[in-house]
Amino acid sequence: MTQQAFLCLISIDKHLDRIQKMKAFQDISIISAQAAHLTKRGVKTMNPLKSIPGTIILGFVTAVVIAMLVGRTALNVVSLIVWLHVLFGIIWIGILYYFNFVQVPAVGEAAADSDGPGPAAINKYVAPRALLWFRWSALLTWLTGASALESARIGVVNAFTLQTGAEVIGIGAWLGTIMLFNVWVLIWPNQKKILGIVEASADEIAKGKVVALMASRTNTFLSIPMLMCMVGHAHGLPL
Repeated sequence: MTQQAFLCLISIDKHLDRIQKMKAFQDISIISAQAAHLTKRGVKTMNPLKSIPGTIILGFVTAVVIAMLVGRTALNVVSLIVWLHVLFGIIWIGILYYFNFVQVPAVGEAAADSDGPGPAAINKYVAPRALLWFRWSALLTWLTGASALESARIGVVNAFTLQTGAEVIGIGAWLGTIMLFNVWVLIWPNQKKILGIVEASADEIAKGKVVALMASRTNTFLSIPMLMCMVGHAHGLPL
């Protein structure tokens, strides 16, 4: 082999070695980038506060841990049901107040503002989701309330017939039942017309707006004495 050919082979070998090193470096870079991406996704996935279900689950897990750490009794079914009743009730009444104190006035102002974006986004994206939580939390509030009456040995019949010792909670139960009726029979069917979820004429939509608003306002004022009765049963009122 001539010296020139030998030098040529050495040059080729160095070139191949350089290519292999560059490829290895590229592979390492790709693997590092993929690992970083997976890590970011993992952090995002592992953080329960990134989603509503994760947040709710975290809340229940935290509650259970606290109960196990400081609780001095065995599982109390009545306490559990009342806790869920209060939780669902807060969701229901909280959204009721949101509708009356925030959304309805805001939609009115948006509709009157000719230079603004209008209320379309609220009606399309916010209202349907709020109504979903609203109506189902109302039903769950009533069901857990009825269950609490039975579990606490007050009795649903005794409460609704205002028997001795159940007058205060009974009035609260009646007010809550009227409010539930308003949600499912008056508010939700008419809101479906207003939001275009079901077909309705202009006259039906106009009438539906009035009925839904009056039912919502009725629930708002009824919620105040209803909450007083729910709380007052434990200590017998007044206020």
